[in-house]
Amino acid sequence: MKKIGILFGGENSFPGALVARINESHVEGIAAEFVSTGAVRFDRPSNYAVIVDRISHAVPFYRAFLKHAALHGAVVINNPFWASADDKFFNYSLAVKLGVAVPATVLLPHKLLPPGASEHTMRNLEYPLDWEAVFAAVGEHGFLKPIDGGGWRDVREVRGREEFFRAYDETRDLCMVYQTAIDFSEYFRCYVVGRKKVRIMAYDPRRPHAERYVTDPSPTRKTLLKRMRKDAIKLCKALGYDFNTVEFAVKNGTPYAIDFMNPVPDADLHSVGQANFDWIVEAFAEMAISRAKAVRPAPDVRGLAFFGAIKSSSPQVAKSGTKKTSAI
Repeated sequence: MKKIGILFGGENSFPGALVARINESHVEGIAAEFVSTGAVRFDRPSNYAVIVDRISHAVPFYRAFLKHAALHGAVVINNPFWASADDKFFNYSLAVKLGVAVPATVLLPHKLLPPGASEHTMRNLEYPLDWEAVFAAVGEHGFLKPIDGGGWRDVREVRGREEFFRAYDETRDLCMVYQTAIDFSEYFRCYVVGRKKVRIMAYDPRRPHAERYVTDPSPTRKTLLKRMRKDAIKLCKALGYDFNTVEFAVKNGTPYAIDFMNPVPDADLHSVGQANFDWIVEAFAEMAISRAKAVRPAPDVRGLAFFGAIKSSSPQVAKSGTKKTSAI
């Protein structure tokens, strides 16, 4: 019997629904359950053919357990090696290489020294920083974001240099990116499952969290839907994510990829809505079953699937905007 295990934390709706849907499929030789683990022996494989990871980003013990399981042949969704290494600035740099439109973005050094660092540690850092070059590249209306954050944690929208420096002074020892705010006319969030199935949902990041999925959207042009689907799949294939969300802010007909580093995307029934929830559960169950049935290749412990997918393309980078703004 091949087992599909769900590793999760505080969420309630998605893990249970996924286990139920997989078991209701009655695929011979495959069953789903919630993961159970104690202390982990270094020389013994896990009991799972596939493990769905919904919590290891917050628990180092689980992340180490998943890396061990992957090394011994389990398929982990998403790849714990790459999820450990990924960051938002790399994401945007990769998107440019892939020809996916992104807002202009600059990586900034830590405002305060990282723990254990000294002035000598940072002796290679240019001082004073060329702030004129930063504002020339991004503009004065933008977003400060941690390179590895999520859920709006420590994200700040700034308008003008005074707001920027006040916000930057409050970033502590975090490494941040500064990104142009897109004056968007439309905004979408796309679920990507198995690097091939995409559900494009109208989304409004300016609303309260529970109301962001738009239930009565205006019709969307087929050409725009086609491009977002293509770009979302391209990004997820390059990054090696089997389950991810990609957000697009549309300006003058061009979809700019705003956020696509979501190894554990929100899949709660009460935030995404019943129709989206049902789609996610069904698509994910099909993928998990397919991965459990497949003959597994050697584990990708490097998490560097993107190298073969990168092609030089003419980058499309958004400059600064004003009115409606993009958000992570």
